[in-house]
Amino acid sequence: MDINRTYTRRKTTQTQVGNLQIGSESPIRIQTMANTSTNDIEGSVAQARRCIAAGAELIRFTTQGLREVESLKQIHADLPNPSKSTPLRPRACGDPATGGDCNISDSPSFEGGVGKVGCRVPLVADVHFQADVADAAAQVVEKVRINPGNYIDPARKFRHIDYTDEEYQAELTRLRERFTRLLNICKAHHTALRLGVNHGSLSDRIMSRYGDTPAGMVESVMEFLRVAVSEDFTNIVISVKASNTRVMVDTVRLLVRQMDAEGMAFPLHLGVTEAGEGEDGRIKSAVGIGSLLADGIGDTVRVSLSEAPENEIPVARALVDYFVCPDSIRYATDTRTSVEGDTVFYTNHDTDWTLFQLHAAAECGRLLWQYNATNLTLRNPNFTPEQLEQLSKDILQASRVRIYKTEYISCPGCGRTLFDLEKTIAQVKAATRHLTDRTGKPLQGLKIGIMGCIVNGPGEMADADYGYVGAGRGRISLYRGKECVLKNIPQEEAVEALLHLIQEDRSAQ
Repeated sequence: MDINRTYTRRKTTQTQVGNLQIGSESPIRIQTMANTSTNDIEGSVAQARRCIAAGAELIRFTTQGLREVESLKQIHADLPNPSKSTPLRPRACGDPATGGDCNISDSPSFEGGVGKVGCRVPLVADVHFQADVADAAAQVVEKVRINPGNYIDPARKFRHIDYTDEEYQAELTRLRERFTRLLNICKAHHTALRLGVNHGSLSDRIMSRYGDTPAGMVESVMEFLRVAVSEDFTNIVISVKASNTRVMVDTVRLLVRQMDAEGMAFPLHLGVTEAGEGEDGRIKSAVGIGSLLADGIGDTVRVSLSEAPENEIPVARALVDYFVCPDSIRYATDTRTSVEGDTVFYTNHDTDWTLFQLHAAAECGRLLWQYNATNLTLRNPNFTPEQLEQLSKDILQASRVRIYKTEYISCPGCGRTLFDLEKTIAQVKAATRHLTDRTGKPLQGLKIGIMGCIVNGPGEMADADYGYVGAGRGRISLYRGKECVLKNIPQEEAVEALLHLIQEDRSAQ
């Protein structure tokens, strides 16, 4: 059975972020997040310039406190004068204003660029736990991201709390009172808001009533959306993310249905959080993001790689173009996708290996789920059978259909990360990739989380077997499942300690 390859974008409302519009009447926007310390103004400005040159249309910065808010002011000031801007013209595939033109202009001139007034590439403040910081940031940047899981609720402790209906309603009243204050500030300063729910940081309050489920993630954001709508604030973008691609896709689809039921059509940001780095991170991201783009869902995209943020942008661009551009490889006559029995077949003639990986993962992940398929056959005359077989396995694993090897769940890093994330990931992989079971076969299904900080750490790796989490500058905490078993050990000892912990547990089995 051949698969129809049409694309129809879901209709959403328009959100204004600086002078950038987000919604179905605009191109799908590409964004990224700085991994510099926000207080490193020179480094942050330099990284922002690199990201803009690569094609980023929004850049998010970690904003832990008021000091970071002040730093964001300076970052704005030190970036080029927007009044002299040569704005970046992104690829506008499917954009009604350009007739679907797929050409791309030269990189933007840095005689102009980012700033509060009239900026082409807005800045986004990423705030967790500190509602007062969100208030301050909303007066400085074009968009503020808050996490419903920790906006009024404390950090997740995996506690079950028995609420009566009256007690739960009292919590919602408290949410309304505090959130309305932020909405009024955003109105006054024409600041957009992103409600960003992460699977790894659902509050214990939500978890106690809804569980660690897509329904809980959806309700976490809907509580805030209902308040915003009642206060006549609609300048909103929504994201719901998870490191598990199946959970991420199912949750976004459920959210769309719930918004439709309540008469809402806010723009959606797509991303697989904690996807990792290298080929694994790209394939995993393509499976999750591609599945939703194929549905016509998605108004902004970020590919969260444990790498330099500018590396994320061409990956996101390739995924968007694959679905949106009428002349993309997806619609070429030599591209064929079919399902026969329990096997998905995908054929195209990409000559670039990385692009083929992305295209195959983006197309095939959703079909494996949709047709309950358990096998995947890839065909491309430009690559070896061995390459195609390995890629098939990687897509099956990224789709959670079959598990072949150890899985590494790692965050992309941000200003909260106080150790060299890329170096550490390489060290952990080198120390653990050769682990075997008692029969000498490679361990299948072992999950290791490598997290820069505590925000999403224990939550996003809640189903991981082991976790490596930044606890402070040069300090690491190690987890067995959800339990922290070694706290604040020196970074230089942490990888060896993790390996020892794994080996000790295996010996005891």
